[in-house]
Amino acid sequence: MNPETLLQVQNLSIEFGTSSGRLRALRGIDLEVPKGRIMGLVGESGCGKSTLAYSLSGLLAGNGEVSGGAILFDGADVTKMSDKELRDIRGRRVSMIFQDPMTALNPVITIGRQMLDIQYREPGTNAEKRARAARMLERVGIPDAAAQLGSYPHQFSGGMRQRVCIAMALLTKPDLLIADEPTTALDATLEVQIIELLRELQQEMDCAIVFVSHHLGTVAELCDDVTLMYAGEVVERGSVRDVFHNPAHPYTQALLECDPARMKVATRQLPTIPGMLPNLVDVPQGCIFASRCQHVWERCRSAHPHLSKTATVGHRAACHLLDAEGRT
Repeated sequence: MNPETLLQVQNLSIEFGTSSGRLRALRGIDLEVPKGRIMGLVGESGCGKSTLAYSLSGLLAGNGEVSGGAILFDGADVTKMSDKELRDIRGRRVSMIFQDPMTALNPVITIGRQMLDIQYREPGTNAEKRARAARMLERVGIPDAAAQLGSYPHQFSGGMRQRVCIAMALLTKPDLLIADEPTTALDATLEVQIIELLRELQQEMDCAIVFVSHHLGTVAELCDDVTLMYAGEVVERGSVRDVFHNPAHPYTQALLECDPARMKVATRQLPTIPGMLPNLVDVPQGCIFASRCQHVWERCRSAHPHLSKTATVGHRAACHLLDAEGRT
């Protein structure tokens, strides 16, 4: 493992028990997050982004099971940790911003009490911890922060609640911050503010971030690297510049074509990717994207593609078109 790599996911597979059978939510996931970098995790709803994000800190649902692979955080395998070991890294070395700020906070406990509870491992008196919490609230743009510690979540707007959630996640200065679509519930103006805030705080604290999103523009603005997921598999990964300027996988190309920000001609009908996500209880043979791909050919339906190198160092895609044999 590269000493500069903070998080490494190796051949990770996760399954969920359902009434219809074992749902293979993630299959053979490989990715790396270096220290001090921001990696975007992108894909359609249902592609496994949040499942992967939650698994990074051992927060899978009760019917979820790691069926293969490893999640190495600073060299230690998260999938093999005991409950106590997981509690020791959560909130201290790994923090998470959840998707919906309207439900992420306890509605019957004050903001100050919740921020003090997060610091239960930290040294100092309650007064010192309250002062630390107030400084962090000020850092994320909460006005009159010391007085707001006595407020309840319902007294804040959605944007302010998300700022509080970011302050709570960063209060212990974690090495890794997992942000699960933190701007989805916010309007466009607030989204820009939150993205700028995350970038400033990341540079200030030098932490790594896994940023889950389906918004390509947000990922391009915030992230250094990007991983594209489709139906539980990684189909492309690389730097944001390489992937967005020279997409190598047909799924990435189709997503970019659907981005309204890239359209140069006004239209009343936005483009879509035809077809539906496959049934992950009965995963089809061959390329997982074959049923929706415009470039599909015989090999795609019978052989599963692996991540292959592109012309750019560090840029990989799981497509038979990149294979020398496939091109001929």
